[in-house]
Parts: sequence; structure tokens; C-alpha cells
Amino acid sequence: MASKTKKQIGKVANWILTFVLMLVIGLPGLWVVLTAFRPNREILAKPAIWIPEKLSLDNFGKIFGYGVDQIAIPVPSYFANSLIISLTSTAIALLIGMSGGYAFARFRFKRKNGYFLALMLSRTVPGIALSLPIFMVWSRLGLIDTKMGMIIIYVALNIPFTIWLIDGFFRQIPKEMSEAAQVDGCTRWQAFWKIEFPLAKSGVASAGIFAFLTSWNEYALASQLTRSTDSKTLPVGLMDFTAQFTIDWAGMSAMAVIIIVPALILTFLVQKHLIAGLTFGGVKG
Repeated sequence: MASKTKKQIGKVANWILTFVLMLVIGLPGLWVVLTAFRPNREILAKPAIWIPEKLSLDNFGKIFGYGVDQIAIPVPSYFANSLIISLTSTAIALLIGMSGGYAFARFRFKRKNGYFLALMLSRTVPGIALSLPIFMVWSRLGLIDTKMGMIIIYVALNIPFTIWLIDGFFRQIPKEMSEAAQVDGCTRWQAFWKIEFPLAKSGVASAGIFAFLTSWNEYALASQLTRSTDSKTLPVGLMDFTAQFTIDWAGMSAMAVIIIVPALILTFLVQKHLIAGLTFGGVKG
């Protein structure tokens, strides 16, 4: 009886500790969201006003050019740039990642393990460490301050992880299923598309969401390689709210919420596949 009581107390303590830790982790994000809906007088008040007195959409209207108080920051252009760059780089990375992951999982070729190891090691290099050489090469190629330049970089950043994750999924699928389909008259492509791909779609969805979030949230390289509204992304555009002596906390927080929302929506839409991807594809045979 005493042992059972101790277990229950330990379980409750674990729940309480988890709740407190999650509260600490989530509190800054919650504060940003609340700040996005509050007027400047509340944000700058001393002592701080913890419970908002009034919530409104005025800050969002202001950054998008609506209402009386408008700001000269092209947020819609930044949003469009982020969307184009993130979606395009994610689609290309998934296409290459599926091809590479399938090849590593299904085919035997010379120095296969060495190529795979080299590909994984290339992802261990911090992106910011590559900013100077990339800047020099991109300036020679005329890719500075272009969407294409950012797309190429994000594709290169996402390919190693995408190949690794999708490779793990295809290794979980028995080869005999594809071979049986080919015996029944399917071509190799038909066997892949009708048999193997549906079983691996959770891994593809997981790789896609991670690739999208990497491109959507990346700041270090984008801040070095973008200059104008033609290519600036939302994370880089956040710095436009800072001046020499002041910071527009309300506008910055509203834009931060705009950055967060699409990622949350995408994660919610594919959460079933994402959870399956993290649990099923993590063990490689």
C-alpha cells in the first residue's frame, strides 16, 4: 500500500514538474502573442501590466497598412518572399530527398556508406560559418538579394536531413512488397508509387515540415544575403522595427505572430503524419 502511494505521489510530482517546465518554456511565447494585441502604453508601462486591459487587432492593421497609424514597412512583400522561398525550397528538397533516400535504402553501389556519412557530416557545419564563403560566391554569380539565391541555400541545408529521414522510412518497408508488385506486372515506378510511397508518406510529411520550418524561420544567412524588399524574409524584416533609440515592440510582436501562425497551421494539418514520422521512422534497419 505504501509503495502504491509513493508511486502515485511520484506520478503527481512528475506531472507538476512537467507543467512548471512547460509554463517556463511557453511563457515568452505567450508574452509575445499578448504583446501583439496590446497598445504601446500597456507594453511600455512601468511597472509591467501582466494582465492585458484591452486586446485589439490595431497592431496587425498598422503593419499591413490599414488604419490611421501606419508604418512604412512592406510586411506583405516580406510574407510573400518567405512563402515563395520556403515552399519552393521545401518542394525541391523533398523531391531530391525522396530520390536520395530511396536510392540509399534500396540500391547497392560503391562507397555507399562513405557517401552517406559525408552527406550527414555536411549538415554538422553551422550555417553561419558558411555565410562569408557563400556571400563571396553568390556575389560573383549575381545571386545576392535574390529569391533564387536563398532557395538554393535552403535546399542545400535541408537535403541531408531529408535524405536521412526518408531513408530510414524506406528501410522499414520490406523489399518483398515491391518485388511482389513487380511480379504481378507493376513497373518499378508503379511499385514505388502505389506500394512504397503510401507506406512512407508519414516520413515524407515529417521531412517536409522540418524543411519548411528551417526555411521559414532561418535568420542568420538571410540577414547576410538579402538587402531589399525583393528578397527579404519575415525574420529579417523584424529588424526593420528597430531604430537608433526606439523599438516598435507592438509591431515587432505582431509580425512575430504572423511568422508563428503559418508554422502552427502546417504542423496541425500534418500532425498525424508528423507523430508517425517521429515514432516509426526513427529506427533504421
